Amino acid sequence: MSEYVILREEDGKTHIIRLVDKAIKHKGLGVFNPKLTLGSCGVGDEVLVGQKYLTIMPTRLPELISSMARRAQTISSKDAGFLITKLGVGPGDTVLEAGLGSGGLSLHLARVLGSSGHLITAEPRTEHSKIGLLNLERASKCFFEFPKHTHFDSIVEDIEGEDRYDAIILDMPEHSSAIHSSVPFLKFGGRLACYAPTSSQLENCWKSCSDAGLKIDWAGEVIDREWGIASKGGMRPINGPIGHTAFLLIAQKR
Repeated sequence: MSEYVILREEDGKTHIIRLVDKAIKHKGLGVFNPKLTLGSCGVGDEVLVGQKYLTIMPTRLPELISSMARRAQTISSKDAGFLITKLGVGPGDTVLEAGLGSGGLSLHLARVLGSSGHLITAEPRTEHSKIGLLNLERASKCFFEFPKHTHFDSIVEDIEGEDRYDAIILDMPEHSSAIHSSVPFLKFGGRLACYAPTSSQLENCWKSCSDAGLKIDWAGEVIDREWGIASKGGMRPINGPIGHTAFLLIAQKR
């Protein structure tokens, strides 16, 4: 069993628990000794913790995402999957991600880079990076393979290194300076992605990438539209907003 256990309530809420041998208070579950209560259990087992029956789940990416600690808004799985595919990253690649935030995208990147990859993160806001680094530390104990990880408590412009990046992902309020400072370290054929909450930011990313000599591959948004079973049979879109999160841009050095 991993150093961590993920517990799922009947309503789908998940909790990630470290198997320490002492009584600890866990939000929503009360005070209990994880090692004593869960140490002899396995995936699929149902356990009673306090007044709740919970199921032990595998420590895979979806479970880690649903139970991760959060502070800053995270890049969603739909956007993370799209970015990884468009950037073409995989095992053995070196990827720069700024900023780290709560580490939602970092968990996806760590999963695909494997033990031969190198994930470099930058986040000047220590109140956010503290949470993101916690989530990455948990993932390093749960994933069968985990990349080399280097973190900088700084902005991209202040990073001094000799790494050549296969891909760069920028999620920040203002992208222009970070684009111009990081592009010289992007390998030929490598791609840079921008995550922009507003259309004006997307336009500025486009202009900055073009000024830096990159060619725009794609710009737009990824819409998430969930469906469910209708009360009278069949399926239909569920009630709620269309799943817009942010605007994305992909540019290549070529």
